[in-house]
Amino acid sequence: MPLQLPPLPYDYDALEPTIDAETMRLHHDKHHQAYVDNANKALEGTEWADRPVEAIIANIELLPDDKQAAVRNNAGGHANHSLFWEIMGPDGGGEPSGTLGDAINDTFGSLDDLKTQVNDAGVKRFGSGWTWLIHDGTGLAVVSTPNQDSPIMNSDTPLLGIDVWEHAYYLTYQNRRPDYLSAWWNVVNWEAVGARFEAVR
Repeated sequence: MPLQLPPLPYDYDALEPTIDAETMRLHHDKHHQAYVDNANKALEGTEWADRPVEAIIANIELLPDDKQAAVRNNAGGHANHSLFWEIMGPDGGGEPSGTLGDAINDTFGSLDDLKTQVNDAGVKRFGSGWTWLIHDGTGLAVVSTPNQDSPIMNSDTPLLGIDVWEHAYYLTYQNRRPDYLSAWWNVVNWEAVGARFEAVR
């Protein structure tokens, strides 16, 4: 089955005032849909056309040379955004509990220290990209990737990712990326992030 746009798991206005409804509508229905459409177009007629997106982007180097750039950008965008919608929610914010909370404290010192590292990586990402909390096979780490590259391309597991392309925040925050990153933590769905951590640790 070709890649498909997942439904948004909440209403467009559910994340207001942190993320406005119009941004959510454009981001999900237009930007994400375009990544899906372009990825399917690039994969059409190849042995990869019906494979899960995670398998595709984990094996970019195995695709035909003339397909790799389009698949990297568009299948990567599909994977990143599919995760992005899942790790946000209308009842977000607060603090992680259980093993994830313990791992964050053990690795970074505190949740505030984690936020500082993730936000700093996002602010310093030149141009467009993402800032991530990942599991690298041994533990938690913060990384940033350009464009629509996914940590999966480096054999890491993304647990939390914040989109720092301007289309993710410009209608509300204009060029104030630091303000967007600071506010974003009000909508993080720690339960979803914790479930991803439990699946990989």
